[in-house]
Amino acid sequence: MPVVGAAAEDANRRLLRARDAMDRAYAEPLDVPTLARIAHISEAHFICTFRAAFGETPNRYLQRRRVERAMFLLRSTDRSVTDICMDVGFSSLGTFSRVFRDVVGEPPSLYRRRGPMPLAPSCFAMAWSRPSSFGEVRGT
Repeated sequence: MPVVGAAAEDANRRLLRARDAMDRAYAEPLDVPTLARIAHISEAHFICTFRAAFGETPNRYLQRRRVERAMFLLRSTDRSVTDICMDVGFSSLGTFSRVFRDVVGEPPSLYRRRGPMPLAPSCFAMAWSRPSSFGEVRGT
């Protein structure tokens, strides 16, 4: 039994290494082959085990992470939606807008119009504004 536990722990560490890379370098052009190399496992195995461990595919996790950053930039800067789209790692404004709407429930321009984030402890504001899962909209 300890061998299975050690193997599972090693697999989890590998997946966390790849997820940490996505959290740090979300704006970089990360793809499954690159992430699988970081985790030191095959691409197919990486996709299956990542989804089993975190409840979403690596691509959806990365998209959600990018949208989280865009949400902050839209409400705290006056930079254009296109600039923010490119800065968070999307290469197409259309794809960014579609994914943003899927995650947040409204397009980036409408989200921005609601104005700056209300004053609250940053830990609370971050927890409340973070999409809980891909495609699930949280209201404010």
